[in-house]
Amino acid sequence: MAKLIFITHPEVIVDPAITVEDWGLSDAGRERMIRFAASDAVADIRTIWTSVERKAREAAVILNAERRTGVRTNPMLGENDRSATGFLPPAEFERTADAFFASPAKSIRGWERAVDAQARIYAAVSRIVAGHDDGDLAIVSHGAAGTLLLCKLRGIPIDRAHDQPFQGHFWAAALPDMEILHHWMPIAPKV
Repeated sequence: MAKLIFITHPEVIVDPAITVEDWGLSDAGRERMIRFAASDAVADIRTIWTSVERKAREAAVILNAERRTGVRTNPMLGENDRSATGFLPPAEFERTADAFFASPAKSIRGWERAVDAQARIYAAVSRIVAGHDDGDLAIVSHGAAGTLLLCKLRGIPIDRAHDQPFQGHFWAAALPDMEILHHWMPIAPKV
């Protein structure tokens, strides 16, 4: 049975001086992704798609190094648009993210609404799945995007309770119907 494997980028270098979309993976994030790329969980991947954000692209390149299938990008696989606030200190970011999930039909501080981000990511993944022919399909993206898609596929309300515990997790769904096979699992232990 072919699977969709939705992977979130692992740890990043947080740099308030550059845009969040341009943050790259940290050494710990790279190490965890390298371990995951060599694992049995992703042994049957034939196609890799990624968000255009640097951290996701870097993770996808590491995943591709084990299989050399090439990496395709799609801007619709990006994280929820948070450009209205830019960088937020960690505690403030967490409060804002909590509000984003708690009020999915509202724009929190100018962020893309959760319902809109969910519709975007679902449409993008549905198009990719429709064009996929064999083997496992990997999508390397972001935590909120993955949580929103997971909620949609499970037919449950948007809720942060379904979010990954920390960066660098994956879930899987059967193809082509996208029935969830398992919830978030870490790509590798935290370094």
